Parts: sequence; C-alpha cells; structure tokens
Amino acid sequence: MKNQKQAMLYGLGTVLLWSTVATAFKLSLRELAPVQMLLIACSASVVVMAIILMLQGRWHLVFSLSRRQYAQSFGMGLINPCLYYFLLFGAFDRLPAQEAQPLNYTWALVLAYLSVPFLGHRLRKLDIVAGLVCYAGVVVIATRGAVTSLSFEDPLGVALALGSTVVWASYWIIATRDTRDPVVGLFLNFLCGLPVILMICWWTEGLTFSIGTSLAAAVYVGVFEMGIAFVLWSYAMKKAENTSKVSNLIFISPFLSLVFIYFILDEQILHSTYIGLVLIMMGLWIQQKKVKVREEALTLGS
Repeated sequence: MKNQKQAMLYGLGTVLLWSTVATAFKLSLRELAPVQMLLIACSASVVVMAIILMLQGRWHLVFSLSRRQYAQSFGMGLINPCLYYFLLFGAFDRLPAQEAQPLNYTWALVLAYLSVPFLGHRLRKLDIVAGLVCYAGVVVIATRGAVTSLSFEDPLGVALALGSTVVWASYWIIATRDTRDPVVGLFLNFLCGLPVILMICWWTEGLTFSIGTSLAAAVYVGVFEMGIAFVLWSYAMKKAENTSKVSNLIFISPFLSLVFIYFILDEQILHSTYIGLVLIMMGLWIQQKKVKVREEALTLGS
C-alpha cells in the first residue's frame, strides 16, 4: 500500500546513511588500498543482503532464475560492484572527500544524457542548461576555485570520479531491462563479482588486513551503503505516492555529508567546494523539474 509518510521516513533514513559514506570511504582508505576496501565491503554487503532476503522470506527467489538471468548477474556484477566501486574508491583515494563526493552526484545528469541514445528519451533544453550548470560546479570543485587557469589539482582523481558516474548511469540503464527482484538481482551481482574482486586483490595488494578503524569502516560501507541503504530506498520508492518529493531528499545528502567530513575527517571545507556543490545541486534540480512536470500532468490526467 502507498504511504507517503512512510516513504519519506525510508527516504530520510537512506539519505542519512548516504551522508556518512564519504567519511567512511576516507577512513577505510587510510590503511587499505581501494581494491582491498572493495573486497571487504562487497563481502559484508553479500552477507547483509542474504540475511535481508531470508528475513523477508524471499531467499528461494535466488534459486528460481533462468540460465540467462544467472549469466546476466555475472555480467552486471562486473559493472557493479567491480568496475564502478573500483573507480569510485580510486577517486576517493586520490581526492579529498569534499571533492570526490560532489563529483559523484553528477551521475543523475549523466543518466539523463545516456537515456537519449539508449532508451530513446528526448533531450530537452532543461537538460542542456542543467548540464552547463552542473559541470560548471565540477570545474569549480576540481580546480579548487582556480577556474580561469583550468589547473586541476589531481586530473586522474577527477577522471576516476567522473568515470564512475558514467559506469553507474550505464548500470541503471541496463537495469531497466532487468526483470529480477531488485534485492535478489543486487545480491547475485555482488555474489558473482566477489570472486573477481578477490582474485584481483590477491594478485595486486594481498589478502592481509589489520584489524582497526579502516577495516571497520570498510565493513560499514558494505553493510550500509551497499546493502541496507539500497533496500530502504527501494521501500521508499514503493511506498511513495509522489516519487518527486522522495527523490528531492537526495539534495540534503551532499550538504549533510560535508558536516561529517568536517568534524570526523577534519577536512577544512574550501569556499570552492560550497560554490561548486551549490552549482551541481542547482543543475540537478533543474534537470529534475521536467520529471515533476510529467508527474503533475499524469496526476491531473488520472
């Protein structure tokens, strides 16, 4: 049953969890290589999602798929978690959290652009304006305010962050044709991707981990960012009478995240970060406006 109040509560819970993960990423990467962090987080996520499926009485769905769907799980697992999180954690390893986190939020705009050739959506003027505003914010953050010089502090880190947005948006475009249960699908994707991550980690960085804050932070990422947050957001979307109102909650997350980054990581937040983040959020808000208009039209027509 639809329940907007419950949808908003689930959405707020998700946003709160998302707001902490940039800090958790950096805490974990203090002692772990990105691929080591990915191995630990992915392992924790697989365990959590298996428990969730059992508690919900949906564990049997894991064994009721077709051969094609199991093959799909392996293919999508190579994209998410393997490629996406390797790029994302690589970006966080090289950039301050206050820079990597806002850049990652531009994936929603990338999704709108990729939907044009792959899903047959129309590119509207609002999308173009949103892109200009969003990527102006990206330039401000990436250059740390030195916009006229276009001098990037860490070009590779910025490239990894923006590359992760393309991979993440591509993953969701592929997922539009996915008929599996969402949690079952994500569980199988991570389960299939885990052996690949394990082999790469063993081959490159080794499998020796010291028990401490970094290990705990990696487990936290797997449990909450990769696991529980996804389930909460799915519930929020299912319960929502107005999905736009719930979706707009994501605009709280990057600003709340800066609070955790400042107090826990002790990063001095630059003025350029605030300016760039506001521009990115403005661009995403402009892009979201067409979704609101479409939903209002459907409501009036029903």
